[in-house]
Amino acid sequence: MDTLAQYHAAFDGCKDIFLKKTTDYGTSWRVLRPISVTDQIFIKAQRIRTIQETGVQKVADNIEGEFKAIVNYGIIGLIQLQQNGNPYTDLPVAEVEALYNKYRAEVEEVMLAKNHDYGEAWRDMSQESFADLILTKLLRIKQIIRNQGKTLISEGIDANYTDIINYALFALIKISETQQS
Repeated sequence: MDTLAQYHAAFDGCKDIFLKKTTDYGTSWRVLRPISVTDQIFIKAQRIRTIQETGVQKVADNIEGEFKAIVNYGIIGLIQLQQNGNPYTDLPVAEVEALYNKYRAEVEEVMLAKNHDYGEAWRDMSQESFADLILTKLLRIKQIIRNQGKTLISEGIDANYTDIINYALFALIKISETQQS
């Protein structure tokens, strides 16, 4: 198993969707505040959890697609934490791609460090755990937002978005391994 190659393939699939949607819709997501981005991710993660718990899926979008959406909303969250300017003005696709690549590199750097220290423990985790951990991180972000972005000892919103993205990518890797079996 080449974790980095799998990680890149999963991230590439997310980025492809992100850029195509940017071409279709522009950067309408720029109006989203951190709480709205967090709620969008929450909707996706809660849907995954509901499908996992009930075993019933009534909307065509599959769990894999929801994890990809979580990755992309996480990137939007990171961009929005730093973005200034008029949110009603579209950014050019090339600029959006540069921002995506910037945050992708930062997220990957964190993954490599944590993956080393934790010894790829995620490979022994269930898809259910990824959904639960993402939901936990989202609840943390909501509390940080209620605290006006301040923490006493804990990581900030950006670190939580980064972890959410990595959990979703790990889930995507595990899904792709199951599909290949």
